[in-house]
Amino acid sequence: MNTEKQIEFDKIKEIWAEFAVTDYAREKIEATEIILEEKDLRKALRDTTDSRDMIDKLGNPPVQNVTEIRDVLIAADKGECLTPYQLERVDRVLVAVERLADYLKRGQQYNNPLAYYDENLNPLYELKDEINSQIRGEEVIDRATKELFDIRNRIVTVEESMKQKAEQVIRSNKDCMADSFYSLRSGRICVPVKKEYKFKIAGSVIDKSATGSTFFVEPEGVAKCFEELELLRIDEENEVQRILYILTTHVQENASAIEENIKMIEKLDFIFSKGKLSLELDCVEPKINLDRYIRLVKARHPLMDKQENVPLDFTLGASNDVGENIRGIVITGPNTGGKTVAIKTVMLNCYMAQCGLHVTSKEAEICMNSNYLSDIGDGQNLSENLSTFSAHIKNVLEILRQVNKDSFVIMDELGSGTDPAEGMGIAVAILEELKNSEANFLVTTHYPEVKDYAEKTEHMINARMTFDKKTLKPTYKMVIGEAGESCAFYIADTLGMPEEMLKVAVEAAYGKEALKHYSFGNKSKKPSAKSSKKIVKMKKSNVAQNLSEKYSIGDSVMVYPEKKIGIVCEPINEKGILRVQVAGRKFYINHKRVKLHVSAAELYPEDYDFSIIFDSVKDRKARHDMGRKYTDEIIVHDADDKK
Repeated sequence: MNTEKQIEFDKIKEIWAEFAVTDYAREKIEATEIILEEKDLRKALRDTTDSRDMIDKLGNPPVQNVTEIRDVLIAADKGECLTPYQLERVDRVLVAVERLADYLKRGQQYNNPLAYYDENLNPLYELKDEINSQIRGEEVIDRATKELFDIRNRIVTVEESMKQKAEQVIRSNKDCMADSFYSLRSGRICVPVKKEYKFKIAGSVIDKSATGSTFFVEPEGVAKCFEELELLRIDEENEVQRILYILTTHVQENASAIEENIKMIEKLDFIFSKGKLSLELDCVEPKINLDRYIRLVKARHPLMDKQENVPLDFTLGASNDVGENIRGIVITGPNTGGKTVAIKTVMLNCYMAQCGLHVTSKEAEICMNSNYLSDIGDGQNLSENLSTFSAHIKNVLEILRQVNKDSFVIMDELGSGTDPAEGMGIAVAILEELKNSEANFLVTTHYPEVKDYAEKTEHMINARMTFDKKTLKPTYKMVIGEAGESCAFYIADTLGMPEEMLKVAVEAAYGKEALKHYSFGNKSKKPSAKSSKKIVKMKKSNVAQNLSEKYSIGDSVMVYPEKKIGIVCEPINEKGILRVQVAGRKFYINHKRVKLHVSAAELYPEDYDFSIIFDSVKDRKARHDMGRKYTDEIIVHDADDKK
């Protein structure tokens, strides 16, 4: 039994999760269950109301997913040096904290209790400004410290000096150069020297061209500058590491405050997701009671289109409109009359309320329930080899094991799936158990005996789903205090079922005495006969017979699509295939690809020996010998080609 799935709260969760930003909030939504502590439930509903109110006035809160920052805090705690990228992630979280705190402060003008959560957010302005002033674009900026600024300026100066020296060497030795500009080889500035002049330029050979005609030489003056540049780069790296370690230490010192910020953002994200869901589904805050009383005004199923959904008014409990302490309602009415939707709407609204969510009603008073138990759908389980009835009974027994006076139970089509008489008896027995448990329950049924039982039993009442007899359509409205009817006979009469058939149906269902309570409009005795369609048998095909008369051995035919002339060497068979010889090669082909060119009668005299055309000289001689005497000769036919 999976009540969440049966009443479709799992689909509500899917919609709800779309409004969450953080991983924590989405996981908490997935794990959401009914709240059993009254204090906690009232607090959860207040949070939903406050978040909805703040969203209505200020728009959606600036919440972002901050889960990944925990990995950065763990790295800092282990003593690892954080990278500029990781430090920028910290900076972004602190910016998000500052923006969310400002959003909440703006909500204080409306005296919204949720707005005062800003006191639990610490933007850590000093740390944020320190990171922002030293890290940008995932790099330590030049002016992070005076030392780094000086080192990088000197690096630029030395690099420029190296370029100038290389250009001076090229200008002074134009005849020795293979090109007029320097190049980088293995990170070093080199000049391109012709092979025959490689010893004329003072310096080190770093590389050479693929052909070996050009040597790339690092001049001595450039080499000295390169050594100075390497030392400066070491100084730069040391200074960058020093800055990063200092920032890492500051992040580590503020790790607990950052973690508290993350937790508060995640908590607020969950709360605001409830407000966003309330706004999306056009919900209201329900009132909560412990008096086993439920009242819904203009309730809707949250997953149905508002324009098509017919609002439901519903009351159950001590303050029921009929003035009794009603615990159970038996709902009857025509098929597709909305009975199942009605009971699911009631339970789903109650379930949402007890999860701290607003409900899709104009007004709502919901009692707290210890558990929600449901039996909806045919319940067939092929893997366990359970029929519809068996699955229902297994589910019902599980419900009866768990039910208590604080439970809320719904059951659809009570007692269905078996012999009507026995099903009715089981339905009454189940209702008796539910009544004795003192739980609140809603059941739907078609059995008239169950309606009678509900009418006579204390703390139980009938209800019906109304039906428009003019349009033959359900109205999806519930009337509590009245038993419904299936309307099957009325619908059948209106749609043209003869009176004679309807009387047989009524007598079979309720006995002869019931006939006096029915009056039918269609007086015809039997349905008017209509001409029906007939089965047409397939005629046997005479294709082969007809074609065999058309094609004879020796006929000259045109073979398509090659458009080659061939001679028929075997007549057509029952499948429409004949054998043709083209250019000394025989093959089988469908008759649709052959067209008669010249008949054999026009080409050859009567009793012409076609073996002259189709057999080789050797085969004809062997065939002749076989006709006269015993011989060891063998006639081998060529392999058949098929097209």
